This record gives sequence, structure tokens and C-alpha cells, in this order.
Amino acid sequence: MTADTIQLDDAGDRYVLTLDRPAQRNAINAAMIGQLHEACARVEAAPKPVLLTGRGDHFAGGADIAELRERGRAEALAGINRTLFDRVARLPVPTVGAISGFALGGGAELAYACDIRIAAPTARFGNPEPGLGILAAAGGTYRLPELVGASVAKQILLAGRILDADAALRCGLVMSIADDPLAEAHTVIDRIAKQSALALRLMKTIVDAPGSQPWVDDIAQAVLFETDDKRDRMTAFLERKR
Repeated sequence: MTADTIQLDDAGDRYVLTLDRPAQRNAINAAMIGQLHEACARVEAAPKPVLLTGRGDHFAGGADIAELRERGRAEALAGINRTLFDRVARLPVPTVGAISGFALGGGAELAYACDIRIAAPTARFGNPEPGLGILAAAGGTYRLPELVGASVAKQILLAGRILDADAALRCGLVMSIADDPLAEAHTVIDRIAKQSALALRLMKTIVDAPGSQPWVDDIAQAVLFETDDKRDRMTAFLERKR
């Protein structure tokens, strides 16, 4: 799938989804929102892990400000960006973001929606929305505190702190820093692809669910215990030990 603003490549055991507006620092406009929804629909129909990255030097420098300026109350209540980023977060597969350069505003919120983030040394995360008279309403206020804690989140959301790669690593926002974050993200997905797709899907669903419901773990485990995949994997493990 190639569109005006993104490229979705089927790489066999994974998808590679690339934001493709490098001249605009991959700013997220309405066309990109629509095309990302189409990409999500394809992943939902044929689930495989997703590697999300940006073309060029930056992941995404934010939302398209010219479009945001013209949005009014109705567009805000529709949650245009939030609805997409929540859909990305709910994809039934692990998602790994390879982040270079700016991940600011809506770009940062899209990065927060990934399950795992790998940063280049150049990566910068921030939410400067209040300086534009708005708030980080597409995941910043509720997803970021879960990722880095309320104190660091308030530093970013209220005081305008920009996290560089080292700071992002220290607070757990990123898994690692790599000179080639795309290659490192592929390495992570190599490990993911070797695991049980159903186990990963159930695990992600449970981890992301609000509250603690241990009985849900029991039900999910009961489902997995009855699969041929579980028996085959455990048999292979025991045979390797012999």
C-alpha cells in the first residue's frame, strides 16, 4: 500500500509503516490520518507485527498547524487524531516505533501509541501544544503519564520539557538508543515474530486493559493451554533440552 502521505510494506512476517512527508517533517495532516486508518484496517484484517517509522530525519514533527488552526469545536469533539492514535494503540499485534529526530505534538502522541519505541541519538520527544493555545488531547494527557509517570509527564505537558534520547531512555519511554533505530526495531520484531501470535495478542489485550482482573489471565491461559501451538512449542523445548 502506497499513498500520498504514508507507505505500508508487507515484509512477510511484519508490516513496515512509514510516514512519508519528509519535506514537512512528516507533519500529520488530514490526508495522513485517513491513510493511517486504511493501514490500520489492513493490519486488523491480517494481523502481523508493525514497525512504524518516518521518512527522512524526523519521525513526525507534529500535526499540520495550518489545518489545526481552522478546526473548531465540532472537529475537537470528533477526536480526529485521538481516534486514530487510540486505534493504533489497540492494534491486535505488537507495534515498534523507530524514532529519529522530532516526535513532537501529535507526532509524540503517535509514538506514545506504539507498544515499544527505539530511539536514534537525535530523537526528541515533546508536547508543545499549550504554546499554540491547545492541549495534548490525542493521548498525551492519559497515555504519557502511564509511560513515564505523572511527574515527568507534567514536566513535558506543562513546562514544555523536551526529552532527548538519553532522558527518554532513563524514564523508560524508549527501550534502547541505536544509531540505526530502524535496524534495531527490526531486530526486536525478529524476536517478536518467533513467539506465539495468539499469546502475544492476549498478553497485549490484558496489559492494556484498565484495572487488575486476575481471572482474565486464567481464562486467557486456559485458551492457550488448549492450542496445538502451545503443545508443539513445549514439546520442541523439551526435545532441545534432551
